[in-house]
Amino acid sequence: MDGDLTDEAVYELTRRRMLRLTAGAGLGLGIGSALATGARPAAADNGSGIVKPLPPELFIPRGTNAEMRWEAMRGQGHLTPADRFFVRNHVATPIIDARTWRLKLWGDGLHRSPTEDRPVEFTYEDLLGMRAESLTAFIECTGNGRSLYTSQQGQQVSGTPWGLGAVGVAHWRGVRLATVLERAGLTRRAVDLLPRGLDADFVDKGENLGRVRRPLPVAKALKDVLLAYEMNGRPLPPDHGYPVRLVVPSWVGIASIKWLGDIQVSQQPLYSPWNTRYYRLFGPDQPPEGSAPLTRMNVKSAFELPWDAALAADRTHVLHGRSWSGNGRVRHVAVSVDGGASWQRARTRGPHHARDWVRWELPWRPRAAGRHELLARAVDETGAAQPDVAPYNTLGYLFGAVARHPVTVS
Repeated sequence: MDGDLTDEAVYELTRRRMLRLTAGAGLGLGIGSALATGARPAAADNGSGIVKPLPPELFIPRGTNAEMRWEAMRGQGHLTPADRFFVRNHVATPIIDARTWRLKLWGDGLHRSPTEDRPVEFTYEDLLGMRAESLTAFIECTGNGRSLYTSQQGQQVSGTPWGLGAVGVAHWRGVRLATVLERAGLTRRAVDLLPRGLDADFVDKGENLGRVRRPLPVAKALKDVLLAYEMNGRPLPPDHGYPVRLVVPSWVGIASIKWLGDIQVSQQPLYSPWNTRYYRLFGPDQPPEGSAPLTRMNVKSAFELPWDAALAADRTHVLHGRSWSGNGRVRHVAVSVDGGASWQRARTRGPHHARDWVRWELPWRPRAAGRHELLARAVDETGAAQPDVAPYNTLGYLFGAVARHPVTVS
């Protein structure tokens, strides 16, 4: 088959393959041949290593990453469509052949202590044959909002300068990680997992750190983690982890390893650069080794408006936005249209569950021309509210302060 597949063709062919697998039939040769040769859709020729198209009305390019424009979510319903879901890649998106893909589990936390060379293996068909479960959950980069440390608080941080668009909510379908661990022979002595992706090695300032991997406590793995092979009712797109990824609800996005290849299961705590060098808080208020590894995401809100949006005066505008929290359900959202001088309760609508976001709206009829700042503050079910100032850390993680969204009225 021609290697110049469109993104829609990848979706459709993988969808057909899943239908054939669940019906007990064999894999088709077309997509397998394309994937086995590492072919990419033509839209991948954008210099980012990302497969799907990145139209400027949907995305802000961020090197190997792509940030969703919040205005692109206006009118999109509750879920983030795959074509505008943000992309966080350490290197380029790999193209993987599901026919030869294996999920390998090994380590002394399993019975018979399988080694990395002789692991317990599961095929794609094995996972499709297990009981499927679904969940709706957000995935968010830990550095979402990082640029606001500088633009809003005047503090210098390192890392990708995300606005607030490194987050998305999807309906994920797959197999519980607990089910696979049980079948692999998980022991009661196991304490940590080390899931590892199949993307290329990550090199930081000339140092090869190996493939992306991040320890996950067994307790969390057994609670609510999904081995997802479907996103919003379709097979995972390449950029979002095809053929199988982890979905670790409410936790920092790095925990939801994409293109999952193997999992070490250990009786001892495990470590990698992604829970020692990165994804801790470093700074003047932290110990030299940094904070404990980051787990839950914090509370945030965003308007479905362009940054520096232009609005007409003496006309009623309905301000739309979304709020979410790793602590659980968002209880309520207040909006200020005068830079924080006064606040009004926004009206929430649609699903209102833990693990994802709540949509809200507030009518506003601006009278005065000029620059205005719109603010939204969410409070979750634990009582956690967005502060006015985010605690500083040098890597710019977990910006959770109320964002001051500029608009110009004329």
